[in-house]
Amino acid sequence: MERKRLAGILLLILSAFTGTMAFRLATPAVAFYTRDILKASMFSVSIVSTSFVLARAFSSISGGLMLERGKRLLYLGALAMMFNALAVQLYPLTSNWFQVAGIKLLNGFLNGLSWPMAQFVIAVTTPNGIRARVTAVYFFFGSVASLLGNYVYAYTVNLGLSGQMWISSAFFMLTGLIMLAAYYLLRGWITPRRKKDSSAEKLALDPKGVLLIAALMAIIVAFTSGEITYVYVSEALGIGRAATARLIGWAGFLASLMSYGVSWLADVGSERRTVVLTSILAAVSPLLAAVKSAPTVFLGIFLALFAFQSFRPISRKILADYHRSSLAIGGVNGVQNISTFFGGILFGLSYSLGEVRWLFTVNLAFLTFLPVSILLLWKGIGLRMRG
Repeated sequence: MERKRLAGILLLILSAFTGTMAFRLATPAVAFYTRDILKASMFSVSIVSTSFVLARAFSSISGGLMLERGKRLLYLGALAMMFNALAVQLYPLTSNWFQVAGIKLLNGFLNGLSWPMAQFVIAVTTPNGIRARVTAVYFFFGSVASLLGNYVYAYTVNLGLSGQMWISSAFFMLTGLIMLAAYYLLRGWITPRRKKDSSAEKLALDPKGVLLIAALMAIIVAFTSGEITYVYVSEALGIGRAATARLIGWAGFLASLMSYGVSWLADVGSERRTVVLTSILAAVSPLLAAVKSAPTVFLGIFLALFAFQSFRPISRKILADYHRSSLAIGGVNGVQNISTFFGGILFGLSYSLGEVRWLFTVNLAFLTFLPVSILLLWKGIGLRMRG
């Protein structure tokens, strides 16, 4: 690759690291603040988590449509990332969970403008033969930051929410500046919308099927998303905040590390096999997480994250070849976020079902995902090749 293009891609990968550091530090801090200080119920915590993804869903699609009007609008995504630095400073000023949810809505809207644009740029500016692997590296650096962000949270607990949000703000601002530089370097390779040419547009898999699988998978793995995950793991295993953050961080890191192999298979022409694999793993993950023991909870979270993180670069690789690629990638982000919203609400509402005890203790909330798991298996295995 040309030096200029390589530099821009490397900067975007760096932005995934710094931006995720900012987000991952804020997530457990807000989770435990809402649950322990504001005394919110588990359902209220799920509303806090899902308000973020709901807002992100709609702004993801809006950002894709905006981008079709001109690639200069990419810079709005970078500015939106910088505004997160201001938004997180509002959390220490809240006095009830409803206010926290309102700020989460703002964060979600800003992130929905920022991240899908970055994913679109890295997908369309990377050569097709290595696209899934480069995109996987992008997400991997985000997972490394997720692990480190959890550790930063664990070691800054004594700073309180206010001190932690200042650290988060610094990383959000830095991320926005990195994105601005990357978009400037890559502007010559960015084409948000191309003229439709059926003979030239060769998609590996049916795009509608890819979107449906993305939606089903996001519903199932919603229990790994946001504040609700930290609260469940802490209460299910009876461990402290710092230990919870480290456990979730390592699950995400290992999942992302192993997902690179799946991306390599996708790049060499095994897209359907990788989709089938990720569908199976996502489908069984909530059944494992339901069993209240450290190995099963960890394995359930790990498989959910592994499936989801493996599927993300594959879906972006496929949709980058679509003639309306910016809308398609914004759309898959939107679909996944809406589905995560419903999955999180389902988990929060069903949490009150409690537990049953047989040979082991099972949280019944996870069993409500079973119909979606069955549908995901059916759709994933039945997904057809194109061309």
